[in-house]
Amino acid sequence: MTNSDGLLAAYDEQMRGAPPNLPAGVRCEWDGPVLRLSGQYRGFVSTPPDLGVEGTELDRLIARQRDFFAARGEAVEWKTRAHDRPADLPERLLAAGFVPEERETVVIGRAEEMTADPVLPDGVVLRQVTADADLRRIAAMESAVWGQDWGWLADDLAGRIAAAPTEVVVLVAEADGQVVSAAWLVVRTGTDFAGLWGGSTLEAWRGRGIYRALVAARANVAAARGIRYLQVDASDDSAPILRRLGFHAVTTTTPYIWSPPVRT
Repeated sequence: MTNSDGLLAAYDEQMRGAPPNLPAGVRCEWDGPVLRLSGQYRGFVSTPPDLGVEGTELDRLIARQRDFFAARGEAVEWKTRAHDRPADLPERLLAAGFVPEERETVVIGRAEEMTADPVLPDGVVLRQVTADADLRRIAAMESAVWGQDWGWLADDLAGRIAAAPTEVVVLVAEADGQVVSAAWLVVRTGTDFAGLWGGSTLEAWRGRGIYRALVAARANVAAARGIRYLQVDASDDSAPILRRLGFHAVTTTTPYIWSPPVRT
């Protein structure tokens, strides 16, 4: 299966719904057609491709999710895709106080076609990590890249590893002991898929092939485990690289975020 329609159908069937293994403290529950996860650094709402509700009924469904997380004092992400229905979901999320973040392209590739020997710049090495200290170094690197506090990431990765150590493979690229990039493979047990996440690189080390090396290294792990497909929510910077490697764009995704009012 390499055509985009077939890949999108497999993605919709296998990559939505409840994750197979949840970290401690994370709760998953259904409210009609939507799935919500709470107990993470921010809440998460996922939906089927067609919600099956419209108009005022949809507005009430959206408001219930917002109010659920408001009562917890938590922000929440409602993940949308361009092919989702009803088509006016984004407008109704906006009306309910949700704010869109940057749109990303969902790309999918066959793991076996992405395998390669990772080619790294001189002085850069790849290493798989699980230790808390290394996860906090990753979070510090991400904070530097994005100019905001990503401290939550260390706890998020640690929780995932503790819940399902074989499902999460975290890699760092280091130069002289400094984390210059990091990325992780998240296996969705019971499906044909694994997700590629992370890949942020310190500015001084960009454009030198580290991102491609991390893709190859994770593809090697996935293919060795018999995983068929790799999926990425790709930024505008990453999507062209991934498409040159053979990934196929199947849709776009935009997270809509609701945040509790700032207390003064």
